[in-house]
Amino acid sequence: MLKVVEAFSGIGSQAKALKKLNKSMGIEYEVVNTIEWDINAIIAYDLIHNDNSIIEPFKSMSREELLENVNKYSLSVDGSSVAKESSINRLNNETLKRILTSISRNKNLVSILDVSARDLPDNIDILTYSFPCQDLSLSGYFHGDSGGIDRNAKNSSSMLWQVERILHEFNELNKPMPKALIMENVASITNHKHIDDFEDWIESLNNMGYFSKYYHLQSSDFGLPQSRKRTFMISIYYGENEDLKDLLSEELNGLFTLEYIENRNFKSLKLKNLLRTDYTNPIYFEEAKRQVPNYTKSRIKIFEENPKIFNGKKYLDTVRTITTKQDRHPNSGTILIDKNLFELDEEKSSFRYLTPRETFILMGFEEEDFNAIVRNNFKSTNTRMFFTDSKLLKLAGNSIVVNVIEDVFRNTILLLNRFNYSNYPRVNISGRKELR
Repeated sequence: MLKVVEAFSGIGSQAKALKKLNKSMGIEYEVVNTIEWDINAIIAYDLIHNDNSIIEPFKSMSREELLENVNKYSLSVDGSSVAKESSINRLNNETLKRILTSISRNKNLVSILDVSARDLPDNIDILTYSFPCQDLSLSGYFHGDSGGIDRNAKNSSSMLWQVERILHEFNELNKPMPKALIMENVASITNHKHIDDFEDWIESLNNMGYFSKYYHLQSSDFGLPQSRKRTFMISIYYGENEDLKDLLSEELNGLFTLEYIENRNFKSLKLKNLLRTDYTNPIYFEEAKRQVPNYTKSRIKIFEENPKIFNGKKYLDTVRTITTKQDRHPNSGTILIDKNLFELDEEKSSFRYLTPRETFILMGFEEEDFNAIVRNNFKSTNTRMFFTDSKLLKLAGNSIVVNVIEDVFRNTILLLNRFNYSNYPRVNISGRKELR
């Protein structure tokens, strides 16, 4: 049974990929812990990967008990900063119950700042970490977030070094190190601005006994019609076994080459089959209508300077990267619509953006995964539903393309099996050689 920890788990593209591998290859796994503090992602994860029930004892708790329990955790309402107690206290009972249910059911340790190696089980096979990218991405840079992954930046992206802290704690506690680590982040992590910090991280992993290899992977190479380049890194533990390190180097250097991609022969899905442009379906109709912006100067610029995904007759082969917002420049592209069909007023545009449903599908989730969220949506106030379109778009944009992480998992698991990692060497970071 493969034991996996999902750090910065989001809505669980990692768990979704493992579920697909279980179906296609019979790989048995258990997500032994998740680590996520964003309440929107926490609740969405639970609805996608479990049933919609609220479990005891939270189902019958009073409001005072709910608040007492929720306020034990360092949660975030925006995914960027810890929420003030006053913000948590404004949440209604349904939201509080769903937060607590998800934390309990998914063994969520919540904020990585509060996680110690003591909290994690022994014999972890794979630990994944897709730490926040805001301070690495170009959009973050334009908003003044230029600290990147500098150790002393004290920003969202510097959460990377919390992973280092936890790994050091494994060694200090004499616990077996996780056999493999999988990282995902924006490709700009290796540009001139951030490469020194990234190489610092790789060297730190090497000092702990991990051989690492990173890859820039394009989603469209793995069958999904989205142009989304992300950096993935596989780190395999070798301890001080230099022979094993050499073998790992040879194996990892041969992965994700052009020849590899061609030989894997991933089935390419057509964009026209993934977009929901059949407006005779009332659900698709209403979702599309909500994504029609007002006809303003800034929206005209968006329309003119971004690709036309569908012009009423022809679909593009791919969309641009799905980000956390579509009403922005640049975006993934626009779709022409018939204003008469939608009975729109003059102030509305003759195009729409991708719907949240379409972004989930283009990230590799199944339509039923999206339905599980919207079908079980609930009121956060008397007049407002918890999962708004803007929240759903953000959740998709912050996620990992399932098809890509699935193949990264596949290769990592094959390597662990090939080198018989049921009995593997351990390194003492202080320099003392030790095999176990």
